[in-house]
Amino acid sequence: MVEDDSFDVSPRDIVILKARVDHPTASTRKLSQVLESEYGITLSHNRINEILRTMSEEEIFRETILPNREIFRHYQFRIAFNFPNFEENWRECYEDLMNDPHILMFFTADSNYHWHCITQFRTNDQMERWVHEFFKAHGDLISEFHNTMLHSVHKFQTEAAIFDDILAETEEGRQYLEHEA
Repeated sequence: MVEDDSFDVSPRDIVILKARVDHPTASTRKLSQVLESEYGITLSHNRINEILRTMSEEEIFRETILPNREIFRHYQFRIAFNFPNFEENWRECYEDLMNDPHILMFFTADSNYHWHCITQFRTNDQMERWVHEFFKAHGDLISEFHNTMLHSVHKFQTEAAIFDDILAETEEGRQYLEHEA
Protein backbone atom coordinates (compact mmCIF):
# COMPACT_ATOMS: atom_id res chain seq x y z
CA MET A 1 0.00 0.00 0.00
CA VAL A 2 1.44 3.36 -1.04
CA GLU A 3 1.25 6.08 1.63
CA ASP A 4 -0.48 9.35 0.75
CA ASP A 5 2.70 11.41 1.15
CA SER A 6 4.85 9.28 -1.16
CA PHE A 7 6.32 10.65 -4.36
CA ASP A 8 4.27 10.00 -7.48
CA VAL A 9 6.91 8.62 -9.83
CA SER A 10 6.14 6.57 -12.91
CA PRO A 11 7.32 2.95 -12.99
CA ARG A 12 9.47 3.79 -16.03
CA ASP A 13 11.25 6.53 -14.09
CA ILE A 14 11.74 4.17 -11.12
CA VAL A 15 13.42 1.72 -13.53
CA ILE A 16 15.67 4.53 -14.79
CA LEU A 17 16.57 5.42 -11.20
CA LYS A 18 17.17 1.75 -10.41
CA ALA A 19 19.51 1.47 -13.41
CA ARG A 20 21.38 4.62 -12.29
CA VAL A 21 21.84 3.22 -8.78
CA ASP A 22 22.98 -0.13 -10.19
CA HIS A 23 25.38 1.63 -12.61
CA PRO A 24 26.37 4.86 -10.80
CA THR A 25 29.28 5.79 -13.05
CA ALA A 26 27.80 4.69 -16.38
CA SER A 27 27.21 7.28 -19.05
CA THR A 28 23.62 7.97 -20.05
CA ARG A 29 24.48 6.33 -23.37
CA LYS A 30 25.36 3.14 -21.46
CA LEU A 31 22.21 3.49 -19.32
CA SER A 32 20.19 3.68 -22.53
CA GLN A 33 21.64 0.31 -23.56
CA VAL A 34 21.01 -1.22 -20.12
CA LEU A 35 17.40 -0.01 -20.08
CA GLU A 36 16.72 -1.44 -23.51
CA SER A 37 18.39 -4.82 -22.94
CA GLU A 38 17.14 -5.40 -19.38
CA TYR A 39 13.71 -3.70 -19.36
CA GLY A 40 12.69 -3.11 -22.98
CA ILE A 41 12.73 0.68 -22.44
CA THR A 42 13.91 2.53 -25.53
CA LEU A 43 14.99 6.11 -24.83
CA SER A 44 17.80 8.26 -26.15
CA HIS A 45 20.66 9.06 -23.82
CA ASN A 46 19.61 12.72 -24.02
CA ARG A 47 16.08 11.85 -22.84
CA ILE A 48 17.49 9.72 -19.99
CA ASN A 49 19.72 12.61 -18.91
CA GLU A 50 16.70 14.93 -19.00
CA ILE A 51 14.59 12.52 -16.89
CA LEU A 52 17.38 12.08 -14.31
CA ARG A 53 17.90 15.85 -14.11
CA THR A 54 14.15 16.41 -13.60
CA MET A 55 13.98 13.75 -10.87
CA SER A 56 16.98 15.33 -9.16
CA GLU A 57 15.40 18.80 -9.34
CA GLU A 58 12.17 17.36 -7.89
CA GLU A 59 14.31 15.80 -5.10
CA ILE A 60 13.19 12.27 -5.95
CA PHE A 61 16.84 11.43 -5.43
CA ARG A 62 19.96 13.30 -4.44
CA GLU A 63 23.38 12.76 -5.80
CA THR A 64 25.75 12.45 -2.91
CA ILE A 65 29.31 11.37 -2.32
CA LEU A 66 29.80 8.72 0.32
CA PRO A 67 33.42 8.40 1.36
CA ASN A 68 34.85 5.02 2.17
CA ARG A 69 33.46 4.03 5.57
CA GLU A 70 36.99 3.47 6.89
CA ILE A 71 37.88 7.17 6.64
CA PHE A 72 35.59 8.20 9.52
CA ARG A 73 34.34 6.80 12.79
CA HIS A 74 30.57 6.78 12.96
CA TYR A 75 28.37 7.48 15.97
CA GLN A 76 24.68 7.58 16.71
CA PHE A 77 23.46 10.40 18.94
CA ARG A 78 19.99 10.38 20.51
CA ILE A 79 18.83 13.71 21.89
CA ALA A 80 15.91 14.06 24.32
CA PHE A 81 14.51 17.47 25.21
CA ASN A 82 13.88 19.56 28.24
CA PHE A 83 10.37 20.36 26.99
CA PRO A 84 9.79 23.59 28.95
CA ASN A 85 12.67 25.06 26.92
CA PHE A 86 11.74 23.44 23.61
CA GLU A 87 9.69 26.19 21.98
CA GLU A 88 12.30 28.85 22.65
CA ASN A 89 15.38 26.78 21.67
CA TRP A 90 14.52 24.04 19.16
CA ARG A 91 14.91 26.02 15.92
CA GLU A 92 18.52 27.10 16.52
CA CYS A 93 19.52 23.57 17.56
CA TYR A 94 17.72 22.08 14.55
CA GLU A 95 19.44 24.45 12.13
CA ASP A 96 22.84 23.82 13.72
CA LEU A 97 22.39 20.07 13.26
CA MET A 98 21.11 20.45 9.70
CA ASN A 99 24.11 22.58 8.76
CA ASP A 100 26.79 20.64 10.64
CA PRO A 101 29.19 18.78 8.31
CA HIS A 102 29.57 15.94 10.84
CA ILE A 103 25.88 15.02 10.60
CA LEU A 104 25.38 12.33 7.99
CA MET A 105 21.72 11.64 8.78
CA PHE A 106 19.29 13.44 11.10
CA PHE A 107 15.85 12.03 11.92
CA THR A 108 13.08 11.48 14.45
CA ALA A 109 12.65 7.79 15.19
CA ASP A 110 10.50 7.11 18.22
CA SER A 111 7.22 8.04 19.86
CA ASN A 112 9.05 10.35 22.28
CA TYR A 113 10.19 12.51 19.36
CA HIS A 114 13.84 12.21 20.23
CA TRP A 115 16.16 13.45 17.56
CA HIS A 116 18.65 10.91 16.26
CA CYS A 117 21.79 11.65 14.29
CA ILE A 118 24.25 9.43 12.51
CA THR A 119 27.51 11.34 12.63
CA GLN A 120 31.02 10.97 11.33
CA PHE A 121 34.25 12.16 12.88
CA ARG A 122 37.89 11.32 12.24
CA THR A 123 38.68 10.57 15.91
CA ASN A 124 37.00 9.99 19.26
CA ASP A 125 38.63 13.20 20.54
CA GLN A 126 37.08 15.19 17.71
CA MET A 127 33.65 13.72 18.53
CA GLU A 128 34.07 14.47 22.25
CA ARG A 129 35.01 18.10 21.53
CA TRP A 130 31.97 18.40 19.24
CA VAL A 131 29.65 17.04 21.98
CA HIS A 132 31.17 19.46 24.50
CA GLU A 133 30.57 22.43 22.19
CA PHE A 134 27.06 21.17 21.37
CA PHE A 135 26.18 21.12 25.08
CA LYS A 136 27.62 24.60 25.56
CA ALA A 137 25.44 25.91 22.73
CA HIS A 138 22.25 23.90 23.36
CA GLY A 139 22.39 22.58 26.92
CA ASP A 140 19.16 24.35 27.96
CA LEU A 141 17.25 22.31 25.39
CA ILE A 142 18.72 18.89 26.19
CA SER A 143 17.46 16.61 28.94
CA GLU A 144 19.25 13.43 27.75
CA PHE A 145 22.00 12.70 25.26
CA HIS A 146 23.00 9.17 24.32
CA ASN A 147 26.09 8.46 22.25
CA THR A 148 26.77 5.11 20.62
CA MET A 149 29.89 4.43 18.58
CA LEU A 150 29.14 2.32 15.53
CA HIS A 151 32.22 0.14 15.73
CA SER A 152 31.80 -1.78 12.50
CA VAL A 153 29.74 -0.31 9.70
CA HIS A 154 29.31 -3.35 7.49
CA LYS A 155 27.10 -1.87 4.79
CA PHE A 156 26.75 1.72 3.73
CA GLN A 157 24.87 1.93 0.44
CA THR A 158 21.51 1.78 -1.29
CA GLU A 159 20.97 -1.27 -3.46
CA ALA A 160 19.19 -0.90 -6.80
CA ALA A 161 16.93 -3.85 -5.94
CA ILE A 162 15.12 -1.75 -3.30
CA PHE A 163 13.22 -0.12 -6.17
CA ASP A 164 11.63 -3.50 -6.99
CA ASP A 165 9.31 -2.90 -4.02
CA ILE A 166 8.00 0.26 -5.70
CA LEU A 167 7.75 -1.40 -9.10
CA ALA A 168 5.69 -4.26 -7.63
CA GLU A 169 2.98 -1.74 -6.62
CA THR A 170 1.69 -1.18 -10.17
CA GLU A 171 0.87 -3.33 -13.20
CA GLU A 172 3.31 -1.36 -15.37
CA GLY A 173 6.04 -1.79 -12.76
CA ARG A 174 5.39 -5.53 -12.51
CA GLN A 175 5.78 -5.75 -16.30
CA TYR A 176 9.21 -4.18 -16.05
CA LEU A 177 10.15 -6.66 -13.32
CA GLU A 178 8.98 -9.56 -15.48
CA HIS A 179 10.99 -8.24 -18.44
CA GLU A 180 14.08 -8.00 -16.23
CA ALA A 181 13.85 -11.68 -15.21
